[in-house]
Amino acid sequence: MTPQTPAARRPIRDLPDELISQIAAGEVVERPASVVRELLDNALDAGATQVTVRLSAGGVRLILVEDDGLGIAREELPVALRRHATSKIASLQDLEAVGTMGFRGEALAAINSIADMSLVSRTLDNEHAWQLDGRTGELKPAPRARGTSVEVRELFYATPARRKFLKTDATELAHCIEAVRRHALVRPDVGFAIWHEGKLVEQWRACVGLEGTDGFEAHTQRLADVLGDDFVAQSVAVSYQSSATRLDGQPAVRVWGRAGIPDAARSRADQQFAYVNGRFVRDKVLAHAARSAYEDVLHGHRQPVYALYVEIDAARVDVNVHPTKIEVRFRDSREVHQAVRHGVQDALAAPRAGAASANATPAEAAPEPPLNFNLKPKQAFAQQGWAQPAINFRANQEHRVSDFEALWPVPSGTGRPAAPDRDMPGAPAAAVETPQSGPPPDTALPHGDWPLGRALAQLQGVYILAENSQGLVIVDMHAAHERIVYERLKIQFEASRIASQPLLIPATFAATPHEVATAEACIDTLALLGLEITPFSPRTLAVRAVPTSLAAGDAVELARSVLAELAQMDASTVVERAHNELLGTMACHGAVRANRQLTVEEMNALLRQMEATDRSDQCNHGRPTWRQVSLKELDSLFLRGR
Repeated sequence: MTPQTPAARRPIRDLPDELISQIAAGEVVERPASVVRELLDNALDAGATQVTVRLSAGGVRLILVEDDGLGIAREELPVALRRHATSKIASLQDLEAVGTMGFRGEALAAINSIADMSLVSRTLDNEHAWQLDGRTGELKPAPRARGTSVEVRELFYATPARRKFLKTDATELAHCIEAVRRHALVRPDVGFAIWHEGKLVEQWRACVGLEGTDGFEAHTQRLADVLGDDFVAQSVAVSYQSSATRLDGQPAVRVWGRAGIPDAARSRADQQFAYVNGRFVRDKVLAHAARSAYEDVLHGHRQPVYALYVEIDAARVDVNVHPTKIEVRFRDSREVHQAVRHGVQDALAAPRAGAASANATPAEAAPEPPLNFNLKPKQAFAQQGWAQPAINFRANQEHRVSDFEALWPVPSGTGRPAAPDRDMPGAPAAAVETPQSGPPPDTALPHGDWPLGRALAQLQGVYILAENSQGLVIVDMHAAHERIVYERLKIQFEASRIASQPLLIPATFAATPHEVATAEACIDTLALLGLEITPFSPRTLAVRAVPTSLAAGDAVELARSVLAELAQMDASTVVERAHNELLGTMACHGAVRANRQLTVEEMNALLRQMEATDRSDQCNHGRPTWRQVSLKELDSLFLRGR
């Protein structure tokens, strides 16, 4: 074996400044889009109201960023190209509470070390602009209005190895446009224009005169301009403030923006924009919080779309984590996570049928259904942590309790469903009058009170067809009822434990040793879920109580499915970690099945329940529960008006 030659010792010495800048450039500048991002940060910090980006060869040959900001004074131009020279911070206290987009003082020096760069700038006090050559340091007068122009030519000419890693011009151009888009989404007061090879590629005008309340209108208009009208049409407004406050009285965390509805989800996460104090970031806390808000409504591995803006005290977030400033670290990440999650969840909770019905024009209004279920507003029971209002109806000309009525307890001997007192949680249930006979034929509720319309028929025992002011509504019967049961179980579970109903005759079934062991080990957990499952014999289990909401379901099937879920998880923490999954399984088995024939009254009852249930637009698995077919779409199918 040949002995290894020892390495020759190299002396430790200082690196040349140029090499230091090129090493730093490798961290800051990855591609032309990185240069665009850094120059846009500087332009916005300078108070620009209009920014123009001109590119050639995808930004490799030329990047020119022009703004109308405050400009740079003549004597400060040479200093601007030095490493760690900045006007943004001056002390450690400033670094701990950064309020500007840029602050590191590395970008211009790094770019100048790997490209041919020049600056032209003019302040309001100067008679003309001054141009600085980044190579030679020559300073000379130049014509220009107030503001700054930064020209970068032949990117990576000094480091040809880095240039080989660049993609095609079209790909690099796409990344540059994306960098401008991210800035445009958070600054609707600034106009942006992108030119490539002398052609206008993108332009977003400043949203002037649309500030409104906290600038919501301006941001909504900018979102529509940048992401398209479909994004705004298929999203809901997010507005949330944490209960904790700062010393100045402002909320500790404020979250606002727009979150796409589940139907607008995409296969890729390419329309997820998160901002912290006006800075676009990629943060695992924010991404996880937003994703968790869609757990109950998103189907499969689809990716939600959103544009969320987080405002937090600058001292509570560290932006000095990564050279590109695209990562942040929160002092209290749980506080931010909860704010984002609750903000998006609350926005997605409200059923969208009401909003769609409110937008219908009077000309499209359909006759209102002559039914009166005497529903209380959703707010009356949402505060109780209990249930939605009951519906008492006749079916097959007989008084009976259907699977739908089983969701609401009805005192024996009365025709009035019980509902909790809105003012006294925990007080005895108060009765709500329900007519024993149908209302007069001419009784009709005001327009808009029936977003999902009135039931017309049942299709193949699976779908409910209904008529509303916009046209035809198609409802997946099982999916809709599954969501209603699921939301009921969640409300009961959060209040304390799910109410259970003892079975007159226990339901027994042959169980595996594993199921018996799980039932014995998880007695307390099962009790919280409203289930009582005890051993009847060494190989038999008995279901002695089930959740009140699922009393009409298959007790054995429900018990088997819950035990299977518990067996896959740590029973000691199952309530905290996965109670929603268990409740979803219970709701799925407790919901009305396909091919169940419903009366018109039962179908109408289900529609009214959907209108009063949070997240009723999707089932527990994220699939839609109803679809709207407008009159215009129906007319097009039959070529009406042509």
